[in-house]
Order: sequence, then C-alpha cells, then structure tokens
Amino acid sequence: MNALKVDSVTKNFGDFKAVDNLSLDVPKGSVFGLLGPNGAGKTTTIRMAMGILLPDAGAISVFGRALAESSKEKIGYLPEERGLYKKMKVDDVLRFLCEIKGVGRRDAKKSTEYWVDRLGLGDWAQASVQDLSRGMQQKLQFICTIAHDPDLIVLDEPFAGLDPINTGVLKDVMLELNKKRGKTIILSTHLMEQVEKMCDSICLINRGVKVLDGGLSEVKGRYGHNTVVMEYDGEGSFLNQLPGVEKINDYGKYVELRLKDDGSHQAVLQEAVRSVAVRRFELVEPSLNDIFIDMVGSENAEGDV
Repeated sequence: MNALKVDSVTKNFGDFKAVDNLSLDVPKGSVFGLLGPNGAGKTTTIRMAMGILLPDAGAISVFGRALAESSKEKIGYLPEERGLYKKMKVDDVLRFLCEIKGVGRRDAKKSTEYWVDRLGLGDWAQASVQDLSRGMQQKLQFICTIAHDPDLIVLDEPFAGLDPINTGVLKDVMLELNKKRGKTIILSTHLMEQVEKMCDSICLINRGVKVLDGGLSEVKGRYGHNTVVMEYDGEGSFLNQLPGVEKINDYGKYVELRLKDDGSHQAVLQEAVRSVAVRRFELVEPSLNDIFIDMVGSENAEGDV
C-alpha cells in the first residue's frame, strides 16, 4: 500500500500553473524525498496532500483512501514557515496541538514530555515560544509534528536553523520513527547530502512537472559510474589538461570530475600523477547534488510555490 498517492494532479493560480499533471507514489514505511528548486511546486504539492489546498484536477489518497478531513489525524506536517503561537508556553502549545488532533489529555502530556526531553527542550518547557532561539523553535515545531503519533510525517525543510549537532539529533529521531516505528516520512529539503543518506526513493519536480523519480539507487544507476573523485597535493592548473573530462567541480585540493562517454579514468589518473601527488582516486556514482543540478540547471524562481 502507498502511504500517499498523487494521481495526475494539477493546480493553477490564475494563469500560473504551479503543478502540472503530477503523479507520484510514496510507499508505506519509506523515507521519500520530494525535491526541486525554489518555485518548482513542492510546497503546493504538500499543501494539496494535506488538504490545505484543493487540486484543480486529479486525485489524492492517503493509505488507500481518498483524502478527507479524517485523514489529517494520520498526518504530521512541519511547514517551512513556522506557525507557532509565540506567547504561549512550550508545554501549553504542544498539548493544545495534540488535543486538537484528537489525543486525550493524559496521552498528550505523556507524549509531549517524552519528546521535549528527547530533543533537549526540558529546561524550556515553561518558557514562552518567543523566548526560544531559532533552532529551539525548529525543534519545538518538529515535536508539534510528531507528538500525536501520525503514520505519515511530512517535513518541509526540517533542518532549517539547526546547527550540525541538532541536525544529527533530528536525523536520528527521523530514522527511529521510520525504522523502528514504521512511520512514512516525506522529506522536502535542499540538503542533497541528507536526502542521499536517508531516502529510499525520490521525486524531482521542476516548474510543476515531474522530471525524475524512482528508487535512489536506481536513479543514480541511470547515470552510470563516470564520476571520478580525486584528492591531491600540488598546483591545480593540470585539471584543464586532463583527457576525456566533461565537467570539473573543483574544491581546491579535492575535485570531482565527470568523464565523457568515451573518457578513460585510467588516462585521467596517468595524466594526474605526472603533475601532482594523488592521495585519493576513486570512480564513483554521481552525487545526487550533481544529478539535481543537471536536471534543473540554473532554472530557479524567487520563491517556492
């Protein structure tokens, strides 16, 4: 069963087509990456899946049933923009949001106390939301998303405002919810490294149209093994003389090289060792970041719709 099925959905805002005949399947129990540049239609798609917006055409189902008001109790949604009541206390806002999702007062208290402690907000439970730092507010909003124990968790830029330590904490909680509790997670983020490490499958959309989807390993496999990762000591001018190279992504002493279809990694290595001391040379799959850039190019809008 799919946790979420989007079937030929279209959404217009006046003359602007935000989502164009989009179909995607999110398998139950998976971590699914919904990707795209700003303005691609990701947020509009998420809002339709939440029932916040209605599609102009097509259908959406949650766990095999047509999207309805009752479906929302099974969904936890973390929007990119914070929507917390700033003057309420942390404990109060959490229990309030649990109770409007149908959770009894006793269970709401138990759940929120657990997650507040787990995410390191215990000392701030009686503080007003407005007194929390940006990172603390992001963790609080994440708790609001999961405290009612939803089966489908939709996270729009969940790592925004978090330092590396708290990004790791949130990542661990997400994987626990997925692997140990069987929750389905839809992750929308621009952090391709997190997607690459966490997601089972992805869908990439651009200008409201799906341009790529499938299992992550399958998607990467389509691009072959024509990327070389090299670390070296020496002067980098030799890179422009390497044979059979289509694209160079240079970070100084670390470089990623995409080979042409007829390019030879052995020829690249032989030429490199004539010029510099090569510390690492590895033939790898292309990164998801490279695939993302290839598929959407420089087409970026000012804001996500």
